[in-house]
Amino acid sequence: MEHSELQRVCEAILFAAGEPVSTERLSFAAQAVPDEIHAALRALMDQYAFERRGIRILRLEDSYQMCSANDLAPYVTRALETRKPPKLSASQLETLTVIAYYQPATKAWVEKLRGVDSSYTISALLTKKLIAENGRLDAPGRPILYVTTPDFLRTFGLESLADLPEIQRVRIDDPQTLAAEAAQTTLPDFDPGQEPAPPQEEGSK
Repeated sequence: MEHSELQRVCEAILFAAGEPVSTERLSFAAQAVPDEIHAALRALMDQYAFERRGIRILRLEDSYQMCSANDLAPYVTRALETRKPPKLSASQLETLTVIAYYQPATKAWVEKLRGVDSSYTISALLTKKLIAENGRLDAPGRPILYVTTPDFLRTFGLESLADLPEIQRVRIDDPQTLAAEAAQTTLPDFDPGQEPAPPQEEGSK
């Protein structure tokens, strides 16, 4: 398949999907190798940006998603009243930071590092689709493992977890250091559907 035709195929799939589509799925549908998919979409991303088009294509680790251009978010919101950025309390942001940097993480691990019960905050982050369950740890009680989601990457404008700001990893026996690091760590600005907004406090737990 020619490069331009492959771009059209990928463009159509992403537009119709309305959600992240993995490179594997795109490769299967277009009958093209992953490197060809990445090259075609990277060229489209550059073209959209150069022509200042109203849409953009985001890469989210090994998936791609089509969304509106960042600078047009106020118009899109005004016309469609699209979803607002998820509001995060300080405790939720701290919990999300722990999971993002130490995933896959169990609830007990999060609580050990934070020093407080995290049932409510984990439940809230699951509801906001910023984290998801990812199997169970092979240990007594079989605790649930939690990881961040593609929505987390899209919300914070990241292509992959490698784009997270660097922090000094802490030991399990030093939770106070983790709490301090989490409080000082600045995750990238929110970017849900290319609509940036900083994290906001949401009241007490």
